[in-house]
Amino acid sequence: MSETILLGAGERPCTLLLSRANRHGLIAGATGTGKTVTLQTLAEGFSRAGVPVFCADIKGDLSGLAEAGRSNPKIEQRAHELGEADFAYEPSPAVFWDVFGQQGHPLRATVAEMGPVLLARMLELNETQEGVLSIAFALADDEGLLLLDFKDLRAILSHVADRAAELGTAYGNVSKATVGTIQRRLLMLEQAGGEQFFGEPALALADLMLVTPDGRGAVNVLAADKLIASPRLYATFLLWLLSELFEELPEVGDLPKPKLVFFFDEAHLLFRDAPRALVEKVETVVRLIRSKGVGIYFVTQNPLDLPAAVLGQLGNRVQHALRAFTPAEQKAVRAAAETFRPNPRLRVEAVIGELGVGEALVSTLQADGTPSPVERARILPPRGRIGALTAEERAAIIDRSPLAGHYDTAVDRESAYEHLVGRTTAAPAEGPRRTGGAPVRSGNPWGGAALPPRPLPPVPPPTPRGSRIPQLPQGQAGGGLGGMLGDILTGRGGKREGVAESMAKSVARSMGSSVGRQIGNAVLRGVLGSILKR
Repeated sequence: MSETILLGAGERPCTLLLSRANRHGLIAGATGTGKTVTLQTLAEGFSRAGVPVFCADIKGDLSGLAEAGRSNPKIEQRAHELGEADFAYEPSPAVFWDVFGQQGHPLRATVAEMGPVLLARMLELNETQEGVLSIAFALADDEGLLLLDFKDLRAILSHVADRAAELGTAYGNVSKATVGTIQRRLLMLEQAGGEQFFGEPALALADLMLVTPDGRGAVNVLAADKLIASPRLYATFLLWLLSELFEELPEVGDLPKPKLVFFFDEAHLLFRDAPRALVEKVETVVRLIRSKGVGIYFVTQNPLDLPAAVLGQLGNRVQHALRAFTPAEQKAVRAAAETFRPNPRLRVEAVIGELGVGEALVSTLQADGTPSPVERARILPPRGRIGALTAEERAAIIDRSPLAGHYDTAVDRESAYEHLVGRTTAAPAEGPRRTGGAPVRSGNPWGGAALPPRPLPPVPPPTPRGSRIPQLPQGQAGGGLGGMLGDILTGRGGKREGVAESMAKSVARSMGSSVGRQIGNAVLRGVLGSILKR
């Protein structure tokens, strides 16, 4: 199996070393310059190398990689000219996902997994409102109430409002007006369809890292054409997915190839209106997730859409054409040119504006970790279809998926809503249904037996009031994430008590009331919550 992915060629071939693919990357360029085709070529290359891929499909164009490309002499000639001697049209093993459950397997998370920090960002809450939301999570932890779906969150917020006077001493002041504001934000999210994201069965990260019997990695395609209409929801959802990967994957250091490559399209939405503290902590996550075998590739129109601190972490770069008609655009072109290692044969600043569709400036990390000199290259065409699938083709692929039947029906088990409203039983609920599909098949068309059903997480026992996880002794936390966790739990750092500290206490309560995998997840989710908040 090849140790490189061929991206294209100019005066020399432009390749991406798989052993350096976890150093992250950037695909940038103006609208219509070929970013999506470059993304498809890269995704197919990783898949053929046995690396699973996750990417968001903003316009529906990426879905075509699930079918073999149509014969085109110009494409074939271009591929041969660029050095792809074995070029042949072929589909990639695609798995389609959709938060709304219409164009792929429903993709869900529980309210508890999302946590108060990311949920507050999704709802665009201020600090006071976020504090009340953290109190609701803390109360649920202390009383052993599972927060799984949308109605659980509504029920616990109503419960907090009803007990506002009683809770003030133990948790802090709660205003019924603030709870009402949060409930209105939840209503807006519900009307936008966002409530379908919360529930069970929740996504198992192992299902994003499937490999076919012949060694090809699955290409997970998230249908985001509807999701992108709510930019904050889109950005927060992908940030949550990154946080889950960060939490659950073990440290592996540098591998011969990544365990997963994550493409973050429309990446500027993650940083739009973000406070400086958030940007700094996202940079930390981007830097540390590399050692877990995950490569992140940001896709955006202009490199300046990303903060300089994040841009500095991206070692592999593909820069398509930028147009410079205004002084601000000319400044952006100069800044983009300065990020490349110079090539004495190229005037990069001038070339950026001259690139045609399907051309790009390419610089990737070499074996010694240094960037290669920038090269003007023609990008290799993909082997899959360029363009969107029809609804019938998409439905047929979904029905043949190895995950068919695992996520299609929502499960509504006893949780906070049932306890607070007084209902003692919960029947399975119908989840979002796909349209135009055939009956779900029970076998695994990728070979082998069908994947077994995944058990739901156990219900944690109620935790006595006032229980807390013991504090870490001074000096044992160390640096890095361990140090951050130690600072959170021991109160070091000289910060005044506020929302961040109340959230840390919520994490401690959650750790005290969880079992098994939930304990580890709560610890690391607390770390990420602190990273995103402090």
